Amino acid sequence: MPLDDGSSGGGGGGGRSPSRNVLGERLEPCSLTPVTGFFRDGCCNTGPADRGSHTVCVVATAGFLEFSRSRGNDLSTPVPDYGFPGLKPGDRWCLCAPRWQEALDAGLAPRVVLRATHEGALHHCELADLKRYAVDLS
Repeated sequence: MPLDDGSSGGGGGGGRSPSRNVLGERLEPCSLTPVTGFFRDGCCNTGPADRGSHTVCVVATAGFLEFSRSRGNDLSTPVPDYGFPGLKPGDRWCLCAPRWQEALDAGLAPRVVLRATHEGALHHCELADLKRYAVDLS
């Protein structure tokens, strides 16, 4: 199944089917506060321009934010020039799937919102691992 290139805003316009999550359902928004997503549409949509695969909707933790900073990606410091408020524990964010996998391997993976995690994450992460960290499975 081709991944949404973002030109439809993830809504399936132009005759495209809507983006899907890792459960095979319609992709749900991850966060509008702060606004997340490679396309800054609140969803973890992806496409050819998204080389980092910003597809995993996570709930940030202090441990993960420190881990990310130690790997050269400071997500907690505000960058006003880009309208980025900085993340704090509890914020939801579309994270690069390879970074989530790296955090998992280091024992610091944040929790995951499966219904808001794009199916493209499965190119980098195992569904069973994502499910172990899910906040939205009953």
